[in-house]
Amino acid sequence: MMGIVVLGVIVVGPNFKAYIDQQQQIAALRESVEQSTAEIAEVRDERERWNDSTYVMTQARDRLYYVNPGEISFIVIDDVDAGVFGEDEAPVSDNLTETKINWAESMLTSLVSAGYADVVSDAGQG
Repeated sequence: MMGIVVLGVIVVGPNFKAYIDQQQQIAALRESVEQSTAEIAEVRDERERWNDSTYVMTQARDRLYYVNPGEISFIVIDDVDAGVFGEDEAPVSDNLTETKINWAESMLTSLVSAGYADVVSDAGQG
């Protein structure tokens, strides 16, 4: 009787392992299909939104700053809430500091070194 059980385990064992591996593959493929289906649904929703003229107009106004004829557009530059930066703990100094660098000499040195620098051409790349 024991021999039949051992023989059964030897015969069924590899098949059972193959069955478990196949079930894992099936589960992974089902998950992949569900993920792809969700992505397809998102793309369809996006396409439907772009078919709506109101959505297109809103996106053009938000992204490209388009306005309707007769409207005036104002763009606020540096519109950041001061609370975002927090408290400035270091007080501003009243003392005037002076640099020890001669800016004219520094600029001339920069121009001369730029003139003598090797030229790298990007014409052959791309």
